[in-house]
Amino acid sequence: MIKFLKNGLILCVVLILVSCTNSQLSTNTSEVNSAENSAETVTEAVVDRVVALSSLTADITQQLAASKLVGIPGSDVLKEDPRFAELPTVSSGRTPPNLEAIVALEPELVLGAAGFHDAITQRLDEIGIATQLVKVDSWETLTQITEDLADRLSADAEPLLERYQACLAKAPIQGKSTLVLVSRQPILAPNKTSWAGDFLQEFNTPNLAAELQGESPIGGYVTLSAEKVLQENPDTILIVDPGNEGILEQFQKDVFWKQLQASQNDRIYTVDYYGLINPGSIGKIEEACNKLGEIMENSGS
Repeated sequence: MIKFLKNGLILCVVLILVSCTNSQLSTNTSEVNSAENSAETVTEAVVDRVVALSSLTADITQQLAASKLVGIPGSDVLKEDPRFAELPTVSSGRTPPNLEAIVALEPELVLGAAGFHDAITQRLDEIGIATQLVKVDSWETLTQITEDLADRLSADAEPLLERYQACLAKAPIQGKSTLVLVSRQPILAPNKTSWAGDFLQEFNTPNLAAELQGESPIGGYVTLSAEKVLQENPDTILIVDPGNEGILEQFQKDVFWKQLQASQNDRIYTVDYYGLINPGSIGKIEEACNKLGEIMENSGS
């Protein structure tokens, strides 16, 4: 029973955090400037005060125009980064952002994670504060978000875009077949519609779950049986470490685990949740590129 509860807790954490990560930039309808009865094209005004509700948008904003970022989330990704040390936080841990704290900072734009900050951005929209909801499920949408924010901030996106390309340049010509596992009960793996799945594709690393479909509590992820994992029998397995449980040790107790070629060839690796599963920040994405590049190089790809 204790083990079941622990594994249930892992899945809850994954469900909460992954919900922050999936597709592209969208703007609340009230933000759109109407051009009815006018031939003039109305462009969005440059903003000078931004509150970010996710660590990724906080990082992108800081990199583009540091002086314009006035509020951040209470994210573990940002806590150890001195760039954010003096900025006020508008949330704590996994608690919802504080409306009063956001309003007090007098932002001209609030950036939230779609599917996670919808309620708070709707309330902000109702009192006249512009919001944008961000989803990331691919490198293409990451690039688009960066370019869009650069336009809103009157900043140069090129340095960040060059870092993205430098990150992907670490990819092998052809990586080994790989399976990423983010939890054990149930066994969850990202398919091609997730950030992790697109990451592997852009990194020339065959994802054995890319084309799989099925019922899953998380969009972009599929539930696998032990038999299915054994059937796919990947060359490499990446175990996502949520930071609070020995998930690899739990897998190693399963009978099927010893039959996998990745296990027999010592090609099972633990990887950080941030970067590969949840982008987290530009630095975390770069760390994931470095880690995956090293893994594939060690495999002789």
